[in-house]
Amino acid sequence: MTPIAITQRVVIDPNHGERRDALDQRWWSFLAACRLLPVPMPNAPEPALMLAERAGVRGLLLTGGDDIGRTPERDETEGRLISWAEERDLPILGVCRGMQMLLTLAGATLEPVSGHVAVRHAVRFGDEMVEVNSYHGLGVRAGAGALEAWGVAEDGVVEAVRHRCRPIVGILWHPEREATFSPRDVAFFKSLFKDHA
Repeated sequence: MTPIAITQRVVIDPNHGERRDALDQRWWSFLAACRLLPVPMPNAPEPALMLAERAGVRGLLLTGGDDIGRTPERDETEGRLISWAEERDLPILGVCRGMQMLLTLAGATLEPVSGHVAVRHAVRFGDEMVEVNSYHGLGVRAGAGALEAWGVAEDGVVEAVRHRCRPIVGILWHPEREATFSPRDVAFFKSLFKDHA
């Protein structure tokens, strides 16, 4: 299995006030189906970089949760991990907030979008239409920097981006939340991370 770094959301325990790093447990099953071994990254830049280096990860997965700006420790950690992965030409995949982070670093401004929370809708990839889940309230209607729009919803919201030259991709849907994992998503994750391992 190919080891990849996976970022975590910040959850505040209401009983103790502790700031905890957390992952949806469905990620383990989905990534196992993709033959990928996730290495969870703490929301602390230096330990995360040290762990990624020592674990020999072959890619970076930025997960969903936490709006950008609400968890500064996560924002900083992901920014540093993205730079670290880019320096090594490792594949990077941003899911939901992860795609938003990639776009923000590329200079995009996220805007509120309606009709994209807890729904399913179609996304156009060239001549192909694909149905995906949707849980986001922020988005863009164009790519930014070297990130070009790749998949677009019928209302014009960009649902997937890809770098023009590097193995960097963002998607707004959550492949781990599907009751039955999409073979298309599994194949995509395998090809992105294993083709560059």
